[in-house]
Amino acid sequence: QVQLVESGGGLVQPGGSLTLSCAASGFRFTVSLMGWYRQVQGDQRELVATIDSRGFTNYGDSVKGRFIVSRDDARNMVYLQMNSLKPEDTAVYYCSKPTDGYWGQGIQVTVSS
Repeated sequence: QVQLVESGGGLVQPGGSLTLSCAASGFRFTVSLMGWYRQVQGDQRELVATIDSRGFTNYGDSVKGRFIVSRDDARNMVYLQMNSLKPEDTAVYYCSKPTDGYWGQGIQVTVSS
């Protein structure tokens, strides 16, 4: 079965950096579009970034220029490098295989001093 397992979340100060990882299994990872989304309680889930099988990336407007999504097809991993973090980046972050509606369990990222 499809499994997406996030790791690397936690507490970071404003202006800091954090890298999330997503371990994927149970499907043909190398041909799959992968994504990161985030959600604040009470709000809709929003796009953070996607990366397709060719490495083409797309970012949400609020993270452009600060976040970098990447993938390692040899390890079935997706990464989200988050730089210049702001308090408004605080959310639960989800790894996703968006074309088929698969989601990880989510991981908390808190940006606070």
